[in-house]
Amino acid sequence: MGKTIYDPKTDPRFQRPVIDQDEWRERYLPDGTTLPFRYLHGYFEGTDVKFSFCFPPKDNYENRFQQYLSPFPGPDEEVASLGHTGLEDRIGFALRCGAYYVETNMGSHSQFGGNRDDFLTWQSSAAAAEYSREKAMEIYETDQRPYGYVYGGSGGGYKSMACIENTSAWDGAAPFVIGSPVSLPNTITMHVQGQRVLRNAFPKILDALDAGGSGDPYKELTKDEADMLRELTKMGFPPLAWYLEAKGVVDPGSLPVLLPGVKQMDPGYFTDFWTKPGYAGSDPESSSSKDHIVFRTKVKSVHLPEKAAKRSAEDGLNGVDDAWKKQLADGNGAYLELEDLPKGDNLYLEGLSMIFESGAAQGANLLMGKMMRYSDCSGGIVTIGSAYGTSDVGETLGKVQPGDDILLDNSDYVAVQSYYRHQVPADLSFHAWDQFRDENGNPVTAQRPPFPIPFTGVGVKQDGDIQGKVINIQALMDESTCPWCADWWRHKIIETKGTDADHRTYFMERCIHGDVNALGNYMVVNYVGALHQALIDLSAWVEKGVEPLNRTAYTLGEDGQIHPEQDVSKRFGIQAIPTLKANGEKCAHVKVGECVRFTVDVEVPIGAGDVTEILFASREKQADESDGTYMSQLVRGDSLWESGLTFEKGARGEVHTAHAEAMASYDQPGTYFATVRIASNRKGENDPFTQVLNLDRARVIVS
Repeated sequence: MGKTIYDPKTDPRFQRPVIDQDEWRERYLPDGTTLPFRYLHGYFEGTDVKFSFCFPPKDNYENRFQQYLSPFPGPDEEVASLGHTGLEDRIGFALRCGAYYVETNMGSHSQFGGNRDDFLTWQSSAAAAEYSREKAMEIYETDQRPYGYVYGGSGGGYKSMACIENTSAWDGAAPFVIGSPVSLPNTITMHVQGQRVLRNAFPKILDALDAGGSGDPYKELTKDEADMLRELTKMGFPPLAWYLEAKGVVDPGSLPVLLPGVKQMDPGYFTDFWTKPGYAGSDPESSSSKDHIVFRTKVKSVHLPEKAAKRSAEDGLNGVDDAWKKQLADGNGAYLELEDLPKGDNLYLEGLSMIFESGAAQGANLLMGKMMRYSDCSGGIVTIGSAYGTSDVGETLGKVQPGDDILLDNSDYVAVQSYYRHQVPADLSFHAWDQFRDENGNPVTAQRPPFPIPFTGVGVKQDGDIQGKVINIQALMDESTCPWCADWWRHKIIETKGTDADHRTYFMERCIHGDVNALGNYMVVNYVGALHQALIDLSAWVEKGVEPLNRTAYTLGEDGQIHPEQDVSKRFGIQAIPTLKANGEKCAHVKVGECVRFTVDVEVPIGAGDVTEILFASREKQADESDGTYMSQLVRGDSLWESGLTFEKGARGEVHTAHAEAMASYDQPGTYFATVRIASNRKGENDPFTQVLNLDRARVIVS
């Protein structure tokens, strides 16, 4: 018996829509032009569901809409995109595409906790989509049904997949940087475990994997470090993504908001981990035990938080890397002075809970931000960090008095990091866990009961039963979900539908999880332009039958990694592939003042367009690589921007090519990295919304 496809038009909850705002506004686009739009805001009476619609003028309307789904719904999510500008302006992009824009709060005040209805996230989205059609046909005075496209990344990817699998409210979907039904909390916990165990090894790993390196990231690691890196790589974590930690960026991602949910669903684990055989915490020689902190001290003084600045609902925080932060309670400058602090070298201080054990605040729990030790005594200062599921910072600290007892404890934070080892899926198609299975597929590690519902915020598992056409953008350096999740979903679609003819996956080199343009630097680019192009291609596919580009050809290796086809003529996909060399090699050795000849060769997959830009930069190995400012703009369009450079376009069969050369020299000895960033565009144009980026690097050692 087939499943029932949800129809919001028959749902009694969504039969009384109310428009409470209707006005004309203006959108400023990245190319300097402006577009007027009619802004409607409303809600469904009797529910918490709110929505906003942005309609272009009739002359600009092409009978379609785009609907973005945030990873983490909230009470005012329907207006969160209004403050976005530039390439992250989803509303402006939709208007440029002849589409009106839809966004809702998904009927939820919080993604976690309370009596939430996970089904409501996608059911309310479908209701808003269908009601938007009614308004569009009324506004544009037509009886033609608008085509609809839903998209979202990370947690919004789960919601987009739920939408396209369980309703017929949309004609197509573009989920991006997606997870699988077993990704959460496992991907996040294993990432943080890697941050802990490998915290002294990241520069070695990056040096081996970067351009001109040895290629062997295990070579200089301790046994514990090598075992951890190998385990996480097999789980699907991209090894090059550790560049963030090598540059000092240690971000737990959404673990602060996931941890309370795990503890609520499986409280016994956090005791068993430290006491029962089969768990790392019971082994005194494990890294978990060595990093375990349980330390009691007393409060010496209290410093209350500053008044928090009120955040506008329209200022964003609905992207894949920041939406979850709305759930956090911030310390706002609060700190405690403590009589004593834990002692020792290389202490693991991440996720350290501060539990008050006496006084008026007894039982309250806050998260430590930073620890600063006094040089002349054993005490020091601890700041209050941002956390979810802890006590109210201001209210708690208002009760604390000097002399109160406080416990510093990272037991739960360390324990949850190993949770993925004890949640081996019964479904053998999740190959990342093969390392924890015997030859018969049975788990060899102690197991916890599976969660009663997927930890995805939508209440359903992906089943592959797509009700429209789908284009999936997946980042190959994703630090927050594993690239193999796109392969798993594609095979689930084939299993269910018998074919993946209505599905495309484009794997993106040098892209991490985040969906903002500012993430681009000398190591990574963003996938936003590719996502925009995918939405355009999705419209042409649905409305005109124009087949999109072939999916990226790849293999899923036994190492847990996605390996794209190296021959670009057979690789397909949407992203051009650059190769940068210094004196013909990935690592050049030169003398001070000696010229280095840099060559850039770019191949654009069949049908993916032409190269529109080549940028170049060279920095010392130790230099900050976070700003992404390129020193030389080599090529834009067909014009040279500096003398002495050569550039040509060509073709190898149906693969378009580009070649550029430049000369440079270095006046100081050291290790330098040159980076070339390229852009391509389907039409060979400089439209800012649809530039598909990539980069490559070369190493220069100057003596």
